[in-house]
Amino acid sequence: MNIKIIFTGGGTAGHVYPGLSVAEKIKQLEPEVELLWIGSNKGMEGEIVREAGIDFKGVPSGKLRRYFSFKNFTDLFRIAGGLFKSCSIIRKFKPDLIFSKGGFVSVTPVAAAGIMKIPVFSHESDVTPGLATRINSRFSKKIFVSYEKTCDYISGGKAVLSGNPVRTAIFEADSQKGREIIKAGDKKIIMIIGGSLGALQVNKLIESIVGSLSEKYCIIHQSGKHQFAGEIPENYKRFEYIKEELPHFMAAADLIISRAGASALWEIAALGKPSILIPLGTGASRGDQQKNADIFKDAGASTVLEGNVTPQQLNKAIEDIMNNEEKKKQMSDAAVKLVNGNPAEFIAEYILGEVKKCR
Repeated sequence: MNIKIIFTGGGTAGHVYPGLSVAEKIKQLEPEVELLWIGSNKGMEGEIVREAGIDFKGVPSGKLRRYFSFKNFTDLFRIAGGLFKSCSIIRKFKPDLIFSKGGFVSVTPVAAAGIMKIPVFSHESDVTPGLATRINSRFSKKIFVSYEKTCDYISGGKAVLSGNPVRTAIFEADSQKGREIIKAGDKKIIMIIGGSLGALQVNKLIESIVGSLSEKYCIIHQSGKHQFAGEIPENYKRFEYIKEELPHFMAAADLIISRAGASALWEIAALGKPSILIPLGTGASRGDQQKNADIFKDAGASTVLEGNVTPQQLNKAIEDIMNNEEKKKQMSDAAVKLVNGNPAEFIAEYILGEVKKCR
């Protein structure tokens, strides 16, 4: 009988691509395995997962907010609907286990699996576990973590240090192809990644200095729906969202400017790229990005700008790196050291071993 595994997670690409990298490794190890992904019926994950060749089922999902909102009440009905739908999907598919990559959409499938006595394995990308992971931990047999520090936040001996899975496309990225696509010529490349949904603070900072930057560098900017105000410089290439070309652009970049989401950080590290990180503060998040950024800053892999960053501060940080080849190499070497082994392969082998032990 074939092994059957359900994956769940979503909300942002950072909750999808690491899970897909684990799914890819599982398929390599067990070609006959049957995979299914449960995500939000209104999220971005459906398109990404289907393009990867994995069956997808959408369920209603309610966001888990840590502040007062009337939607906390209305979303209770969506959560109940998600739980009911997840139970129905699991009952029909009959998985051997469920692997959760997190995000609020993962809570109802994981809870449904717990109710139905299906083993659950979860992964936490950030230094400190998010609310979804803390809820999912009640039903999870093991929780894979990216950083050794995270083990201190997870009780019951459930934590397993694995690193954060990085998709194969990152390791196979072609820097020359990236340069050719963007028509960079002989200019050095600076890439700005605002996350899959963009980042308003980062966008506005870049908008303030892109004129002068583009005189010296080729700028690649994933900006979300933010529109550039004013005349577009010749060497400024703005994208709402970058898909297949993203690994090639990252490989071609001499410097990457980014938020400090875990998935983006590990992809930057896997490519050995110097980076400037502008993490979300506690006013806009639970502080996880600041802790992620601190890991990279302490390792010497990144320059971190926090708080009310000015265009002048960002411009100075850029020039301090771009004008110092020795510093760029030191940051690159430090970044590579942060990625130890192949996390996706480790997780895939671990959970397949668990399935086989129970058969």
